Amino acid sequence: MHANVANVQISPTVLSGSTVFVVDDDISVRESLELLISTTGCHSETFASAEEFLSAPHEQGPCCLVVDVALPGLSGLELQKDLVDRTHMPLIFISGRSDVPISVQAMKAGAIDFLTKPLHDEVVLAAIRQGVERSRIALRDETELRELKTRYESLSPREREVMVLVVAGLLNKQVGGELGISEITVKAHRGQVMRKMRAESLPDLVTMAARLRLSVRRTSQNLHRMDPAALARLDLLAGPSNTPARVVQTARG
Repeated sequence: MHANVANVQISPTVLSGSTVFVVDDDISVRESLELLISTTGCHSETFASAEEFLSAPHEQGPCCLVVDVALPGLSGLELQKDLVDRTHMPLIFISGRSDVPISVQAMKAGAIDFLTKPLHDEVVLAAIRQGVERSRIALRDETELRELKTRYESLSPREREVMVLVVAGLLNKQVGGELGISEITVKAHRGQVMRKMRAESLPDLVTMAARLRLSVRRTSQNLHRMDPAALARLDLLAGPSNTPARVVQTARG
């Protein structure tokens, strides 16, 4: 890494409020990266091992990790596996030598980049900026999904049944036939679903259902006649809040 970081320009607003975690057993690398990151105006935290990083508390916010792939103890790739569920924590790998198989493995697992030492300031900062941007997007998506789950949980059991059948492509009359209720009642429930879910249109509601991973049982005549593409949109096993999805059953059993 170059000692002179004064000429590296990056907008402070890009990394504002973000944190870069540096995990490397080489103290000189940690100090150099800490100095470079300080020029961006964002916060940095350094760790000598993956275990030290994992044991430390971390506030949830936009961030990324710069990690040496060949750490003592838990390796960089093993750390990546441990963080697989933390989608808001993208990794940038650094290595003292070029290793194509390892770099391919890291990238396939979602790494932002795989950089070989000596590091170049401009390349490191570009990767950090990309990582922070990905982190912001992941955090935004997580917030939106939590809000969607809250809206869905506000629906009554009948409204949930109507929602699943409507987004799967059934007409109001077909939904009524499935549930043993009148078309007028279906319309009323459908209106409540649109209002509570804050959906502006049916395609909007379909997108919400897909994000919530709702599912529908393909047992009735109407469902078997439906467009396969419509069913495919809901062909997912898990429901909201990491629990099995409520499966719609017909009134006829």
